[in-house]
Amino acid sequence: MEVVGGAHGVDDDIGERTGIETFDLDVITERGIILSYNSRCWYILINSRKLTSFSNGPPPDLGGKSHLCNEGVNQENSRNFDGVRPRVDDVCHVLESGSWGPALENTLSMFDEKPQPELVIGVLKRLKDVDQAVSYFRWVERKSEEPLSPEAYNSLLMVMARTRKFDYLEQILGEMSIAGFGPTNYTCVELVASCVKSRKLMEAFDLLQMMRHFKFRPAFSAYTTLIGALSEVGESDRMLALFHQMQELGYEVNVHLFTTLIRVFSREGRVDAALSLLDEMKSNTFDADIVLYNVCIDCFGKVGKVDMAWKFFHEMKANGLVPDDVTYTSMMGVLCKANKLDEAVEIFEQMEQNRQVPCAYAYNTMIMGYGSAGKFDEAYSLLERQKAKGCIPSVVAYNCILTCLGKKGKTDEALRIFEEMKRDAMPNLPTYNIIIGMLCKAGNVEAAFKVRDAMKEAGLFPNVITVNIMIDRLCKAQKLDEACSIFEGMDHKVCSPDAATFCSLIDGLGKQGRVDDAYRIYERMLDADQIPNVVVYTSLIRNFFKCDRKEDGHKMYKEMVRSGCSPDLMLLNTYMDCVFKAGETEKGRALFEEIKVRGFLPDTRSYSILIHSLVKAGFARETYELYYAMKDQGCVLDTRGYNTVIDGFCKSGKVNKAYQLLEEMKTMGHHPTVVTYGSVVDGLAKIDRLDEAYMLFEEAKLNGIELNHVIYSSLIDGFGKVGRVDEAYLVMEEMMQKGLMPNVYTWNCLLDGLVKAEEINEALVCFQSMKDFKCTPNQVTYCILINGLCKVRKFNKAFVFWQEMQKQGLKPNTITYTAMISGLAKSGNVAQASSLFERYRASGGIPDSASYNAMIEGLSIANRALQAYQLFEETRLKGCSIHTKTCVALLDALHKAECLEQAAIVGAVLRETAKSQHAARSW
Repeated sequence: MEVVGGAHGVDDDIGERTGIETFDLDVITERGIILSYNSRCWYILINSRKLTSFSNGPPPDLGGKSHLCNEGVNQENSRNFDGVRPRVDDVCHVLESGSWGPALENTLSMFDEKPQPELVIGVLKRLKDVDQAVSYFRWVERKSEEPLSPEAYNSLLMVMARTRKFDYLEQILGEMSIAGFGPTNYTCVELVASCVKSRKLMEAFDLLQMMRHFKFRPAFSAYTTLIGALSEVGESDRMLALFHQMQELGYEVNVHLFTTLIRVFSREGRVDAALSLLDEMKSNTFDADIVLYNVCIDCFGKVGKVDMAWKFFHEMKANGLVPDDVTYTSMMGVLCKANKLDEAVEIFEQMEQNRQVPCAYAYNTMIMGYGSAGKFDEAYSLLERQKAKGCIPSVVAYNCILTCLGKKGKTDEALRIFEEMKRDAMPNLPTYNIIIGMLCKAGNVEAAFKVRDAMKEAGLFPNVITVNIMIDRLCKAQKLDEACSIFEGMDHKVCSPDAATFCSLIDGLGKQGRVDDAYRIYERMLDADQIPNVVVYTSLIRNFFKCDRKEDGHKMYKEMVRSGCSPDLMLLNTYMDCVFKAGETEKGRALFEEIKVRGFLPDTRSYSILIHSLVKAGFARETYELYYAMKDQGCVLDTRGYNTVIDGFCKSGKVNKAYQLLEEMKTMGHHPTVVTYGSVVDGLAKIDRLDEAYMLFEEAKLNGIELNHVIYSSLIDGFGKVGRVDEAYLVMEEMMQKGLMPNVYTWNCLLDGLVKAEEINEALVCFQSMKDFKCTPNQVTYCILINGLCKVRKFNKAFVFWQEMQKQGLKPNTITYTAMISGLAKSGNVAQASSLFERYRASGGIPDSASYNAMIEGLSIANRALQAYQLFEETRLKGCSIHTKTCVALLDALHKAECLEQAAIVGAVLRETAKSQHAARSW
């Protein structure tokens, strides 16, 4: 059985409304209460002579219509109700005198052992405390030994609505469901309206779902009230759920409801859902009115669907509807925003035909359009045209021009227009705010103060918006001391800072590294009873991490959670990005999971941050899995997303997939950037597909991409590694012709290519050129040269570079140590090689197999057999492999020194090595 609320003409019959069988009967109770039942109503008549009161105060107004009384209750019955009002006063006075307990119950019992329905209802209508109301309600139940009336239950629900506390709601609704009656439509609407007024929209949504759970039929107005409130905050999915629920209940939805839903879906860019609702509306034989068409033109246009806006414009005319001023103005605004100014002008001229009085809104829209496009002469011409038609331009028209001039940085021209406008329209508060903001952005603080003083002389006083504009623009102009001065000079009695004031100053200070000052402003915000929002916490977290104070950043996040401020997706993305950049990879992964736990779907930026950070941390192979997870979730890649995924695929060796994504990126209308081309060129160069890399390099140039060091260095490195040194030189030459001076990485790429091609003399010339171009060699530069010189057995020259490197304060790496030790040993400088070897170990270095083999071989050749043997044993203990050539040299040295025991051990090792090599070849 579905229980239905009984007001507003939904159900006429009380029996149907309550599920209680009705009958004709008059009952006279002992206390003078006469209950009269019939098939149409249930009257409660009061024999006031039987009732007494302890209070002589004025009777309270019970107000409203009883659920138990039909609308036709006559005046005589109403007068009978007056007799209970003094007693209601007495009961309420007792209830308000203290907390619920046995003493209070005893006092209530003095009034009446069995409280009557009209008394209970009157008391409940007066109570303002839910807990007290529920306690009184339960006490009456116990005294009456029977369920209370539907109106008593509805009165209790109204207490909840008034106090906006719903802890007992589910319990009371459950009891009403069992009793066979439900909330009245009026009660239902008030419950929802109460949540809406306190901006607890999710509670209102849950409230309606709870009513449906108990098979109640919420009022039509309850649904429309909540749908309207949800439309203001863009909760489109919940709006649609309520809309479908109304249809399931048999409510007749109208064009206005469809319009509300379509507006929200189209504003969110969810075109398919909006069009689906339009089709549903048409299938229900509803005709779209001009309001709906205007909404569609405006909303679809604002999300960039200009073709759709045109379609609706032509469709409404085809359906016999004449476009009004709103239609034309909306269409012009859409076209101006899409930079289709010529089409906007055409629409404007259509509107102006045969029109005697110009439409100010249309003129303002076109003036804004011209101004946004930088066509100020046309905007001024339109102002004169408006005057010629006898319509003086409003302050709004001038404000449009001033706004556009400010965006284009034309401060002097804006000041000229500001003076000229006074002949037609007096500047208003927004006008002064525009000028002040413009001057502060330009850093002209003194002029801004003069305009502020002129504003006061004109009878307009700066408000908090004026102050916020000044502080915001000064922070963006990096004039933080001036911004702080304005903040400190605020007269809190006249103009108190709001959340935006604090937010602008906190963000401005933080971005310039003054995080301690920013935190002090945050503390003052708390002291001023301003609640920091998620934007404030995002700024503080980001700027603490930016200043290498990650612990403070973590503390801010914890403080935000403790304060009850729920993070949004932008904050979580920012926090995750900061954590990854601080090197906390696992913490970053955990934050990505927290996004899901908090009920958000990771967006393209979330995945981009995760993939980019994991690639940098050496986990590029995870790109593939994350990319397809992102696609399965329905994320639409933007340019940054494509760049991140392409780079991840290139770094993980999946260059073909990266190439495919590059082509997909083009077909989806995203233009590849230098980052995109750089990633793919580098990926191709690393796997020796240099011809394809060079073709992509040329494509980037043809597309007008301004190439950077990274892409040139990738090609130079790729050509150098495969011995195509001449081509590497040509790329370097082109780079310098473009005005890009090679950095140390680029020079190192070329040097490495020359060394690998064994063109060591050319490498030395290149090294000198590097220094001539004022590029300081780094550790890698010296290591490349030393290794190359050792490779061609120019050990003495290598040692010269070794010493130069040491003078520069640069530390050689393991490869360079190995090359130098090996070179010195092979050249007979065993003492120097040995000294270098020991110095390397003393500095904490761990010699590799090549170092040990080079030292053993060098000592053996120098006839220092026992010293060589000691290193031989150490090498074996370390688990490093010993080369056959090394064993042969050591064995020969031991025989010469007549160290036969040691020679036998080396011989045995040599035989085992030979056997294992033979077995490996046979296998």
